[in-house]
Amino acid sequence: MLRLFAALAVPEEIAQALSARQHDLQGARWRPLEALHITLRFFGEIREDVADDLDGELSRIAGAPLSLELEGVGAFGEGRDVHAVWAGVAENAALRQLAGRCEAAARRAGLSPDRRTYRPHVTLAYLTRPDPADVAAWIQRHNLLKSPPFEVSRFGLYSSQLSPKGSSYRLEQDYPLR
Repeated sequence: MLRLFAALAVPEEIAQALSARQHDLQGARWRPLEALHITLRFFGEIREDVADDLDGELSRIAGAPLSLELEGVGAFGEGRDVHAVWAGVAENAALRQLAGRCEAAARRAGLSPDRRTYRPHVTLAYLTRPDPADVAAWIQRHNLLKSPPFEVSRFGLYSSQLSPKGSSYRLEQDYPLR
C-alpha cells in the first residue's frame, strides 16, 4: 500500500518567505521547506496496481502553467482541536480546474470521490492541543501574508511516510503543464 497525493511544489523563494513566519507558536511542529506544497488531491492508502492506474490517468491531464499567489493565513479546527496552521492560496480558477482534473483522474482509476471541500493552502505547522489564544495571536500577526505571483509549470504525485516526527514526502512522478 502506498499513501499518495497530487500536489504543486512551492518554489524555494516562496518557501523561504514562509519559513520567516514559522515561529512564536508553542508546540507547533513546523514543516520543513522541502515539505511545503499545495495539495491538489489526497488519495490516501492505495494498492500499487491502483497507483499505476492513477499514474496513467494523471499523466493524461492537460493544462497550462499556473500563476498563483499566497494570501492570508488560517487554521484547521477550533479551540483546543486546532490541528494545523496554513497559508492560503488566492482564488484561482485554473487551480480549481486542475484539482478537479485530479479528482476526475482518481475516479477513473477506481478511487472513491473526495467528499471534502477543496481549500487550497500550504500547511505550515501541525499542532497538538494548542492554546487557542496563541493560535489566534499567530494568525493576527501573519494574516496580511501576500506573496508575489509565482509560476507553476508541473505537478507531482507524492508518497507520504508517517513517523513520530511528522510526514516525509517523496516525489514519485512528475507531470508537466503545457
